[in-house]
Amino acid sequence: MKIPVLLPNIFNHPFTYDDRGLNLKKGDYVEIPFGKKNKIGVVWDDFEKDTSKSFSIKPVTRKLKIPSLNRQTIDFLKWFSEYNIVPLGMSLKLHLLSNEAIESQNHLELDKFITLQKTSKFKLSSEQVQSVKQITNNDKKFRVHVIQGTTGSGKTIVYFNSLKKKIEQNFQGLILLPEIGLTNDFQKKFIDFFGFQPAIWHSSVTKKNKKIIWNGIATGKIKVVIGARSSLFLPFFKLGLIIVDEEHDQSYKQDEGVIYNARDMAISRASFLNIPINLVTAVPSLETFQNIKKGKFLITRLHKRYMDANLPNHEIVKVSEGSLKTNFFLSKKIIEKVKNHLQKKDQVLFFVNRRGFSPFVLCKKCLKQHSCPNCSINLVYHKIKGNLICHYCGFKTPLLRKCTKNSNCEFIFSGSGVEKVFEEVKNIFPGNKIEIFSSDTMNKKSSAEILDKIINNKINILIGTQLISKGFHFPNLNCIVVLDIDINLRGYDLRVAEKNLQLYHQLSGRAGRTGKPATVYFQTFRNDSNVISQITNSDPDKFLETELELRRKNQLPPFERFIAIILSGKKEVKVESLAINLIQTLEKKLDAKILGPVVAPIPKIKNNYRYRILIRSKKSQKIQKNLSLILNKFKKQNEIKLVVDVDPISFN
Repeated sequence: MKIPVLLPNIFNHPFTYDDRGLNLKKGDYVEIPFGKKNKIGVVWDDFEKDTSKSFSIKPVTRKLKIPSLNRQTIDFLKWFSEYNIVPLGMSLKLHLLSNEAIESQNHLELDKFITLQKTSKFKLSSEQVQSVKQITNNDKKFRVHVIQGTTGSGKTIVYFNSLKKKIEQNFQGLILLPEIGLTNDFQKKFIDFFGFQPAIWHSSVTKKNKKIIWNGIATGKIKVVIGARSSLFLPFFKLGLIIVDEEHDQSYKQDEGVIYNARDMAISRASFLNIPINLVTAVPSLETFQNIKKGKFLITRLHKRYMDANLPNHEIVKVSEGSLKTNFFLSKKIIEKVKNHLQKKDQVLFFVNRRGFSPFVLCKKCLKQHSCPNCSINLVYHKIKGNLICHYCGFKTPLLRKCTKNSNCEFIFSGSGVEKVFEEVKNIFPGNKIEIFSSDTMNKKSSAEILDKIINNKINILIGTQLISKGFHFPNLNCIVVLDIDINLRGYDLRVAEKNLQLYHQLSGRAGRTGKPATVYFQTFRNDSNVISQITNSDPDKFLETELELRRKNQLPPFERFIAIILSGKKEVKVESLAINLIQTLEKKLDAKILGPVVAPIPKIKNNYRYRILIRSKKSQKIQKNLSLILNKFKKQNEIKLVVDVDPISFN
């Protein structure tokens, strides 16, 4: 009997095979001959579109001993492909592990995940008890429930209780986190509450462990997965609840390879499976906020922090031009404030949202900057590593170089990164234990050790980037100094106001978590402090209301759909020419507003020149279907890459 088999590749259709009397059904994992090799595929529900050509039908090699992929997940993958304008085979590739489906694994290796012990008794506040009742009241079918709460209000314990109920009913659970750096700290919280180990899934997990986990999920032996974006596509046997922690975080947007927003796709997967999903946040994304207002999403709010701790105070420290010492970043007033906090044994955080030492390195003799030879950006100097590094392509080079004005270049370091502030803080506050907290330091094996030292107050001062605002509990942190508020308020990103609102609510939530008075200081050169006052308002809904109305007036997302097309290639002339041809085709055949082509804000990345096109239309999936048909027929040179980004977040 003929059967369709989908393969994890760039094809948008399955291939026809003979089932060899194996009595195969939709969703079965099979091994089939393809070209000169055997490949793993899934029995699909549609045959190849083009049946006009005659071809020999090869037999299936064998059926794999794994529970079949359920119909709802197949439907989700098909929808995912259509929504994100991705070949169907590439959607399946996200589901498989390195193009493999993993058969039975060593049961001893699975024991640590499946030994369910008694859960710990965590005493809930009356507010938390009420929240648990609300989110578990209607959890037998699809619904989106937002858990919005001040940082430190115990949102995690609330959704742990909802997950506990699902585990007791023999369902599996998935908790999505925005950063892999959060998983170690979060895993400890999970074990403290549940008494067993969850499966951790992200890019740094070894392939051996991934094989064990993939099979354990497919067979239902693993009950809970804590993971990054890719964990959404795992082969859950009986998924009963999805939780998206920090739902507003823009790290959920996958911007390389297959482009998608994991939060939005998680909502869709829950819908196809007809299961509940919880979105957790201190300040919701504007899209989520609009859906709450429209009544599409339910919401539970937690107002009180643990032990009734107060939110930190906010103080704006204005700095006049020329009042700072040359090459220094801390004002006298900030230094005095920090000294007072250190005398009280408070932990202090200096927030600088830039990695490395300096983002601009310029020779004062020849005036040449250190820029990346592969990308149209400056190299960032990382003093600790002793290199200049490109944060896009990874290019590295030493600092020293020959100057066109004879001898070596004499460098000026412009702008401040965490390493530069670290040096200044070390000089001003000697005798204190100081650590840098960024993706350069926290993705290493020592990150767990650093976290323990912070929690136990063995580190006095932290210099941190945005990573530090995400979900960590620092009981002794009672002073935060924001040094680059002026930089973060600039730019043309339509989401800049929303990002800052979420960032600074998350950031301030790190302080004063155990009841001790805490303060967040904003050092700024701005005379107008209204923007800072708005984003630090204890009621973020007021700001979101204003921002939503602004988007409505200008017909910006979430009121219109944006689709970006990025064309890139080694030869700029060819890329530009193709972009112009594509615009002409789109204007003839697509009922939407087409903008561009324009040179991308970062014109070259990894030696590829880049042009952007932006499509604006009404919010309907019809635009994706029509665009997909046009792009499938559009002829382009193989050396030019065309990427589609539905609902873009970054416009680089």
